[in-house]
Amino acid sequence: MTQPNIAHLSGGFMITSIVGFLISVFYVFPKSGDCTIFGITCKSLGFTLVLFFTVMFVAAMIAMTYGPDESMKHVGHRKRR
Repeated sequence: MTQPNIAHLSGGFMITSIVGFLISVFYVFPKSGDCTIFGITCKSLGFTLVLFFTVMFVAAMIAMTYGPDESMKHVGHRKRR
């Protein structure tokens, strides 16, 4: 069985998804329904952002689990001078 091509994603991608998820859950989503931004209620905007950052986190986990081993060869090795 051949594995599909899975790109290596950086650690910053995962950190962005975690921080974005936490901000969305604790700041944007709990806003009351009378809050509107460009005609969109904060509840729907908060749900959309939570969903977006969750998908980002899942993509980072898939890349970390099934990513190519060649992209991790440089980890822990120092450059020779």
